[in-house]
Amino acid sequence: IQNSSQMMKVHRTQIIKAVLCAAVSQLALHPFVTISAQEASAEVTQPDILLVMPDQWRGDALSILDCAGVTTPQLDQLAREGALFRRAYATVPSCIPARYGFLTGLFPQTSGVVGFRAKPITVPTLPGMLSDAGYHSVLVGRNMHQVEKSGTCGYDQRILGSTYIDNDEYGKFFRQVAPQSKGILKLVNTMGISFNNWQAKPWPLKDQWHPTEWVIKRSRDVVDQSDRSKPLFLTASLYAPHPPLFPPKKYYQDSLNKDLPSIARGDWVNWKKLSPEGDQAGQRVLLEGEALRKAQAGYYGLIDHIDEQIAPLIRDFKARSEKAGRPWVIVFTSDHGEMLGDHGYFRKCEPFEGSANVPFLITGSKSMGFAKGIRSEQPVCLEDLMPTLLGMAGSKIPAHLDGANLLPTLRGGAEEIRDWLHFEHAKCYSEEQAFQALTDGEWKYIWRPNSGREHLFNLVQDPREEKDLSKVEAHADKLLEWRQQLIKRLKNRPEGFVQNGKLIAGRPYGPLNAGTLSK
Repeated sequence: IQNSSQMMKVHRTQIIKAVLCAAVSQLALHPFVTISAQEASAEVTQPDILLVMPDQWRGDALSILDCAGVTTPQLDQLAREGALFRRAYATVPSCIPARYGFLTGLFPQTSGVVGFRAKPITVPTLPGMLSDAGYHSVLVGRNMHQVEKSGTCGYDQRILGSTYIDNDEYGKFFRQVAPQSKGILKLVNTMGISFNNWQAKPWPLKDQWHPTEWVIKRSRDVVDQSDRSKPLFLTASLYAPHPPLFPPKKYYQDSLNKDLPSIARGDWVNWKKLSPEGDQAGQRVLLEGEALRKAQAGYYGLIDHIDEQIAPLIRDFKARSEKAGRPWVIVFTSDHGEMLGDHGYFRKCEPFEGSANVPFLITGSKSMGFAKGIRSEQPVCLEDLMPTLLGMAGSKIPAHLDGANLLPTLRGGAEEIRDWLHFEHAKCYSEEQAFQALTDGEWKYIWRPNSGREHLFNLVQDPREEKDLSKVEAHADKLLEWRQQLIKRLKNRPEGFVQNGKLIAGRPYGPLNAGTLSK
């Protein structure tokens, strides 16, 4: 009898433990589902959020993706811990409009910001809404490149260091520690490199004065000094690997010693028209030989430098959250990519993978319930960050947002995020450069609104976009299918891209229009 009583107690204890474990598991899978005040004394805590956002980082430049030019163990680990969205795109791949989309969660077709120009932000922003939800939102480093009327873009605190500005906080710091240089602008000019082109040289001064190291140091200061009683939304905004291509000497030399990748050579490119000196705009250029190797060493060297620098920032950030008893989330992405010689292009503003595709990594502490090692091929974009991070913060997601909430995918769900993604860019470097494009992650369709030229690529079979299928008879139906989809998408555009059910080339296409938000 005594033994039977003891056994019943054991079984009862095991049942209670099983119920508690199940409850804990459900909270881990759904960390913002709360129970009543009678059942619990507190809700699940809002996570601290770290967004690391370099400028001009192409989506394939991660060693986990077998890119021979880079060594990125820190970012590779983030990908293994969480999700890597391989088909992430800038919906307008240049600094101003891409950051506008990130801040507002609005597609360019909605906002009217369709090229390299900004309009005042009059809608709620991601950092502003997180601030309203109780976060301390901080921007460190490269500014968001918006018009003055947009103010702080919703950030509570900004510590600005944009490299190309002499009188922001980094500019003042640099003048103080290196007065002989006469400022960062003068240094770049003296080195014979530029803020937009492919010439590269190693950083000539102390590594700790490099703009990348300054941004990381100041970001770590914010992590250390900010009030732990409030959740933190920290944007570490780096100017690299955007030119000037001047990584510290170690990283430049290490990159030169690598077996650097060849450029993508599309069969649709008129290579005879390209020159090693580049065109007047500096966008079309035949990069080859030593010039290509130096440009790659400069670009990839900046990437390796960033990867090593973010290690202590990530460590400090996680430790802060753990000390505060708060979950954490880390996001890594960029505003757009860099063509780096592919198909005879340098810089951005193009629909091709080097320019429009960006890295997109999201991971979180165990209590966030994220699945590990997700590799998604679904098309996502910077606009998806606003609803996703607001969802993590337990905030109401505004109905007007275009971005998708990626939380179900992060937790291992198989739901389709969207059928396809539309991205575009009005003329910037030339009339020919303007484009409209669609992708579903497998296929990409491109239409040039100036000339009417089309491209069709299968990204699975041809990830470097070297074989244009738009003139291949076997793919005529696929081409027509995508053309019709773009016609539906553009039919109400103010430029008049669609008339009588057909795409019309040669229409005026400026960087700003009224958009559809107010309609």
